Amino acid sequence: MEKDAELESDREIAAEYESETDGYGSDSESGLEKGQYTQRKSSARFQRKNAPSAYSSSSRETSGSHQHLLSNSPNKRKSTFYFYKIPPRVVRYMNWALLSTMVIIAVCLIRASYTSSRQVEMGTVEKSTPKPPPWEAFPFLKRYHGGIRTLIPKKTSTPEYPHDPQQALKNISVSKQETKPVPKSIPFDPYTKAGEEYAEKHECFLDTANTIKIPRVHYYPGTVNGFPEAVMGSHEVLDLRDDICFERFGRLGPYGYGYSVKRGGTGAGLHGDREGAEALWSGSESTTEVDYSAVEWVKVQAACATKNAGRFRPIEKPGDNLFLDLRASGEQASQEDIVKGEASILEDDSIVGKRDESEVPKAASNEMVAGSETVPTNLTLLPRTAILIRTWWDFHYTAENIIYLRSLIAELSLLSGGEFAVHFLIHVRDDNVPIWADKKIYNRILENALPTEFRGMGTLWSERQMGLIYGGIQESFFRDLPVHGVYRSTFMPVQYFSHQHPEYDFVWNWEMDVRYTGHWYHFFDRIRKWTKAQPRKGLWERNGRFYIPSVHGSWEDFKQMVRVQTEMGTDSPNNIWSSLKAPSDNSNPSSRITQAKSDKSIWGPEPPPDVLMNQNDVKPPTSYEKDKYEWGVSEEADLITFNPLFDPEGTTWFFTEDITGYNITTSLPPRRAAITTTSRLSKRLLTLMHRETVLKRHTMFSEMWPASVSLHHGLKAVYAPHPMYIDRDWPPSYLAAVMNGGRNGASGGARTSVYGGREHNFKGTTWFYDAGFAPNLWRRWLGMKVDNDGGEREEVAGEGRMCLPGVLLHPVKGVELVVEGGKRISEEDGTGEGREEEKDGT
Repeated sequence: MEKDAELESDREIAAEYESETDGYGSDSESGLEKGQYTQRKSSARFQRKNAPSAYSSSSRETSGSHQHLLSNSPNKRKSTFYFYKIPPRVVRYMNWALLSTMVIIAVCLIRASYTSSRQVEMGTVEKSTPKPPPWEAFPFLKRYHGGIRTLIPKKTSTPEYPHDPQQALKNISVSKQETKPVPKSIPFDPYTKAGEEYAEKHECFLDTANTIKIPRVHYYPGTVNGFPEAVMGSHEVLDLRDDICFERFGRLGPYGYGYSVKRGGTGAGLHGDREGAEALWSGSESTTEVDYSAVEWVKVQAACATKNAGRFRPIEKPGDNLFLDLRASGEQASQEDIVKGEASILEDDSIVGKRDESEVPKAASNEMVAGSETVPTNLTLLPRTAILIRTWWDFHYTAENIIYLRSLIAELSLLSGGEFAVHFLIHVRDDNVPIWADKKIYNRILENALPTEFRGMGTLWSERQMGLIYGGIQESFFRDLPVHGVYRSTFMPVQYFSHQHPEYDFVWNWEMDVRYTGHWYHFFDRIRKWTKAQPRKGLWERNGRFYIPSVHGSWEDFKQMVRVQTEMGTDSPNNIWSSLKAPSDNSNPSSRITQAKSDKSIWGPEPPPDVLMNQNDVKPPTSYEKDKYEWGVSEEADLITFNPLFDPEGTTWFFTEDITGYNITTSLPPRRAAITTTSRLSKRLLTLMHRETVLKRHTMFSEMWPASVSLHHGLKAVYAPHPMYIDRDWPPSYLAAVMNGGRNGASGGARTSVYGGREHNFKGTTWFYDAGFAPNLWRRWLGMKVDNDGGEREEVAGEGRMCLPGVLLHPVKGVELVVEGGKRISEEDGTGEGREEEKDGT
C-alpha cells in the first residue's frame, strides 16, 4: 500500500512538471526573441519532491550525489537594468573627497576644542577696538564762542590758539563783571571808489524805480578776547581784515533776518540776545527795513548792469537755442545763430589758447555810453564775472537759504555796480524730461524750480542733455557712477554755459552749502587781487601745500622753504616710494638717488602725449633759472581754488584713476586735484575743457578736471590760502606734518598724503567737503544750541552773541531757523490774504 501511494505521488509530480514545461518546446526561441518569458514556479515542495532520496527502498533509484554541483539551476536570477553606471575612477574620487571632508571637519573640531580650553584657562579675552585718531584726544578750544560784550582791540588780544607747545592750553574766561555794553556797529564799505583807473559806479536799488536803497552790512571793531588765530591760511596774506568781527544781526539783518514777516522780513531771529540789533536801522546812513516780498531780483540785477554798462566791454549776443543754449529766457533762436553755435565748436585750434582781447580788462579805445552818460577814454574796463549757484529743481529753500542768496546778489551784483551776475544752474534730476526739446516744458519747470523772488535767474540742465552734447565719451561707470553724471562731471554744464555765454570773462562755480561770516565782495575782491599778483615761478609747488603761519612763518619764508624742498628734496620717510618715479638710469646710481629725492619744478605746459594740440599753450618767456619772480605777475588766474592743488599720483585718494579718454597703456597723464569744486574758472580754461571733451573725448573726475587741463596747457592756477580754523588744540608742528604729509613736504604725491584714507583729519576744520566744525560754528553763531551748548539762555546770561571775523564755511546744510509768521502791513490794510503762523524749524 505504501508503494502504491508513493508511486501515485511520483506520477502527480511528473505530470505537474510536464505541464509547467509545455511552453519551452519549439516555440521557446521565438518567445525569447520577443522578450516573452514564462515565469517558472519554484517552490519548496517542487524542490523537495524532485530531490533524490538518500534512503530509497529501490535499487533502481540512484543517490543525489551523482548530480553535478554546477548544474544549471531552473531558478536563474533576473538581470538588472541601469540608466547610468558611475565610472570606478569617479567613485574613487568621491570617496577621497568624502574622506578629506571628514578629516577637515575633525581637525576643525579638535582646534575649536583646544582654543576653547585655552580661553577657559586664560580667562575672558576682550577683543581690542581700533584706536581712535590722535586728534580726538586733543581738548576743544573755547573762545570761538566768546560773546560780543568781550570785544577788545586785535592788538591787545592774546589768542587761545596757537600757543607754545611747552605750555598748557590757556583757560581764558571772562566774568560777568568784566563784560561791557555792546558798542555801536559801523557800516562796512569794501567797494572800490571811482578814480582815475575805473569809470564811476552808478548806484543800484532794490526796485526799478530807484527808490529802495540796499541796507549795508554792519561790523564791530575789535575781536573777542582770546579768539584763536587761523591755523591754516591767513587774513594778513590775502589782505582780509581780521581786526573787525561780524555778529548775526549786523551781517544778515539787511536781508530780512531779525524782523517780522509783517515788515517784509523772514520772521527769523526774533529771540535771543538782541542788544544793539536795532542800531542797524538807526543813524544818518541807515535805511528802513526792506519788504523783500516785493523785490524781483532778475529785474533789478539787469537794471544795475545796464546802468553801469560803461564800466565793462560790450556784451556779445550769444545764440538762443534750447538744445545748444542753457538760457533762462527760452526764446527761439534764428537758424543763423544755431549754425554759428555749431560751427564755433570746430573753429581753428590756433585761436583757442590765446586770451581773447575782450577777456583782459584794458583801457577803452573810444568813448562808450553807459546809460545816458559818456565814459572817458582813459579808463580801464572791468571783467565780467558770473556766479553760478549749483542747485536742483526740487530743492527746498528755507528762510536761511533765502537770506544767504539775497546777500550774494546784493553784495556781489547790485552794490558792486554789476561786476558780478548771479545765476542759478539748476539740475533737472529726471532724465526723461526733455528740457532741450520743448520750450513749454523748459519754462514750466524753470518757473517752479526757484522761489518767486528769484524767478527768471535760472538755467536748466540734465545729465541726459550733457550726454547728447558731449557724446562719444567712453563709459566706464567708475564706482558705479555715469561719466555724464553730476558727481563725476560737475563742470560739463559749466563748460557749456561759458561756451554759450562768451560775455563772461570768469565763472565762479558756487554751491548752496557755502557760507561766509564776513562781507562777500570784500572776500571775492581780495582773492582776485592776491591771485593776480602771484608770480608763476614755484606756483604749482606752493599750490600743493597748506600754509601754516605758526610753523612756516611769513609768506616769503614759506616761498623759500617750498623752493628748497622742491630743488633739494627732503629726508622724510614719506618718500619711501620715490624710487618708483626715478628714471631708469642704472649707470649712475647717485644720480638716481638725487632724482628720487628732488622734484622737477613745473615751468610751462606739462601735456600728456594725446593732449589736444595747437591750442597756443602758454609758454614761459625765459628759463626757470633766469626768471626773477616776474612771469605771471599782474596776470589774472585761470583757476582759483580754496584747497591745495595736490598731486594724486601715489596717494590713496579714491578718484585718482577716474580718467576717461586718455591713452593710459604706458602711464597715467600728469594731473592735479583740489577737493571741493567751489572755484573760479576763466573763459580760456572753460573753452579748453569744452574742446578737450568735444574733440578728444577727454574728461576726468570733477575735482581733478580743471586743474589737470590747466597743467596740460600751461594756464595759471592758484590755491588761495584763505583762513581756516580748527576746533581742537592740535600741536602746530604735528598739524603741519599731517596736512603736508605727502612727498617732499607737499600735501600729495605719496601714500601718506592726507587725501584718501586720512581725510578724517579735516573733520575739525571749517573748510572741507565733510568738515564737521563748519556747520556747528555757523549754528552757534546764529544763536542755536549745538551738542547741548549755546542757545538763547547762554547768550543772555553770559557774554552775549558770538562775533566772528570773516570765515569761509563748508558744508552748511539743513539749517532750520525758528520762523514766526504774521501779516504784512499791506495785508492788514486788506490788500492781501493773511499768512498763518508757520514754523521753519524748532
